[in-house]
Amino acid sequence: MNSDSDNHCGQNRITTALLLAAGTGSRLFPLTQNSPKCLTLVNDKSIIDRLISNLKNQGFKRLVIVTGHLKECIKHYLGEKSGDICIEYVHSPLYKTTNNIYSLWMARNIINEPFVLFESDLVLNSSLLNDMVYPDRMAVALMKPWLNGTTVSVNKANMVTKFQKGTTESYSDIRYKTVNIYSFSLLSWQAVVKRLNQYITEGNVNCYYESVFAEMTDNKSLAFESVSFDHQPWYEIDTAQDLAKAELLFPTDWKRVAMLENAMA
Repeated sequence: MNSDSDNHCGQNRITTALLLAAGTGSRLFPLTQNSPKCLTLVNDKSIIDRLISNLKNQGFKRLVIVTGHLKECIKHYLGEKSGDICIEYVHSPLYKTTNNIYSLWMARNIINEPFVLFESDLVLNSSLLNDMVYPDRMAVALMKPWLNGTTVSVNKANMVTKFQKGTTESYSDIRYKTVNIYSFSLLSWQAVVKRLNQYITEGNVNCYYESVFAEMTDNKSLAFESVSFDHQPWYEIDTAQDLAKAELLFPTDWKRVAMLENAMA
């Protein structure tokens, strides 16, 4: 997997992030009943706070958030600026009856530059983004028995060659789990928007954006270089069980100290 940040010029770094935060987070009820998923606390620090800290560490300047469920909570919590990051919002009024493909489509007019796409349920170490701040990359992790969902195949040049839905079928090649962080050049984004427009026009509003990425990867109109997330902790939080596991991976400082002290005892 690639790790060539030092070979890139500083001006090529992406400084815009898009966060999809429209969903109801129903699998985290009751925590998300009166609060958006991205405001869920992971050891006293919310998912969104953790993301913004990561973005600041990486020099991002703009954050666009697609809202839906309890949108005012997010706006009230974040405002329009956090340090050097300007925050803008796009509301998805059909968030209850659409999936993340529609949320991504909602950003088509507000973003006209390279950007990194995030979901609102991820927690991770900032260093994992070192190689994601350059265009046309995709975060992946080696498939493990306890992971599920969309996987991809990667060739020897670290390029993603195919998306696979789910992991129920047996396979002999090495598969990688999608981490749901993608970066796009402007040309790639324009191509994606064109295909998104076709999907939405045809009424395909309840599928995942991976359907578009998979199709475009197959016909070679979109190419992602894979970036390994195996060397630092990350977690996708969908359920209360996921939250408990994430809190073990991302302890508060006092918990980290206690763990170190116990390990040394």
